[in-house]
Amino acid sequence: MYDDMKRLGELVGKTVKEITGGESGSDSMTMVTEDGFYFRLYHSRDCCESVNIEDIAGDVSDLIGSPITMAEEVTSNENPPGFTKEYQESFTWTFYKLATAKGYVTIRWYGESNGYYSESVELDVQEPPKEPVL
Repeated sequence: MYDDMKRLGELVGKTVKEITGGESGSDSMTMVTEDGFYFRLYHSRDCCESVNIEDIAGDVSDLIGSPITMAEEVTSNENPPGFTKEYQESFTWTFYKLATAKGYVTIRWYGESNGYYSESVELDVQEPPKEPVL
């Protein structure tokens, strides 16, 4: 988890040129930066659990074309105000807070399970290919 938060911090100062996925109900979102990095938020589904984007506050297009000024992850085992589910055995909320000079976006993920499976969001960062040294 700590490494994922550290890697997410690498977004600060980078400019996102493309975002794919990220719709409500989706289990992945990928941001591609102008310098060729891929930042993929996702969850690999296992038995008896589910982790998906619940909703997005803000306009995701505000993250494109302007340097990222903030990138942080916050998790909680408490429901946000106004959110209730009839039955919750085990759950985790993960909030990704991203900002540029154009706006602020919070991507809210909801993970639930029977308590024995992961409810977390994973981050995969792919660096651009290195230029060969001649």
